[in-house]
Amino acid sequence: MPSGITRRLFFRQSFLAGAGALLWQRLNPFAGASPGSRRARRAATPMIITSKTNETGQQAMALGWEVLSAGGSALDAVEKATNHIEQDPEDTSVGYGGLPNERGVVQLDASIMDGKTYSAGSVASLENIKYPSSVARLVMERTDHVMLVGPGALEFARSWGFEEENLLTDKARQRWLMWREAHSDRDDWGPPDHLKQREEQGASLDEELAYTYGTVNVLAVDAAGDVAGITSTSGLSYKIPGRIGDSPIIGAGLYVDNDVGAAGATGRGEDVIKSCAGYYIVMRMKEGRTPQQACEDALHMIAGRYRAVGLDFLPGEKFVAISKDGEYGCCTTTGRRPPRMSVMSEAGLNIFSGSVAFPTE
Repeated sequence: MPSGITRRLFFRQSFLAGAGALLWQRLNPFAGASPGSRRARRAATPMIITSKTNETGQQAMALGWEVLSAGGSALDAVEKATNHIEQDPEDTSVGYGGLPNERGVVQLDASIMDGKTYSAGSVASLENIKYPSSVARLVMERTDHVMLVGPGALEFARSWGFEEENLLTDKARQRWLMWREAHSDRDDWGPPDHLKQREEQGASLDEELAYTYGTVNVLAVDAAGDVAGITSTSGLSYKIPGRIGDSPIIGAGLYVDNDVGAAGATGRGEDVIKSCAGYYIVMRMKEGRTPQQACEDALHMIAGRYRAVGLDFLPGEKFVAISKDGEYGCCTTTGRRPPRMSVMSEAGLNIFSGSVAFPTE
């Protein structure tokens, strides 16, 4: 104990200092909080974004904004917006009308995460249910599990009143039949006359029948400053039955941190899973990177891993992200044109153009 200070005086000063600290914490709710926590307490600007920019995607943004503008939760907003996209028969990358696996069966994956409670739910290889994102929400809210797959996910959905229906539209079926006839190595699967005619005319079947792995991400921040997100997909077209990509994997195809923001992925899911890209992007944002910079960082990180072992980088990823402060961004691997996404806020609808990590000439 320093000289000149009695034991009684020391304890008195210690008591006053402690009382003062407690009083300061009561008067200042930010005292002792991390920078992320301080940012979380600011008045939030409601906003919702999606990786889709077509008419259905824009309609979905309007529906999600109806929820947010009325003071609703980010969780309700992303579910309502995603459901609208999942039911679109013209979208062959998600929900009803999604492209099937190699046997002609549509298998859906989805995940949801609530930043307010840091809870999550997901389903994978779910058949015959149009709204996998809503089933994922029930997994999150009505069970102590995170993921249900295959028949178990279907049984769970049926127990909550979801009706089974055939998700294979005629449009998706025709594309699957064309793929099967053109790419099968079996002798009894010869190309039909119309395919022969197209080949004779110089049409590129490889381009028309290329594998697709489109997905939808919907991320939102509500007026209370809470963040939520959904990723939903029909997965890689013509996949091996049971294949699961990144979309239902928390930390890969989707991640939400209520103090920071959220990120989602579309594209070839295997790379996203191996890099935990959704989590990586959000953590980069937590370190001070903008959503745009964080998305770019993730793609460069994935590319660097391939190059480190002497492999060519496989293209196909697109990341979207939103921060709690109302910033957003998106980036894709390669291409001539920057990726786009839809953003809805008090300012109205904005079609935002992001960046290409490795532009092609």
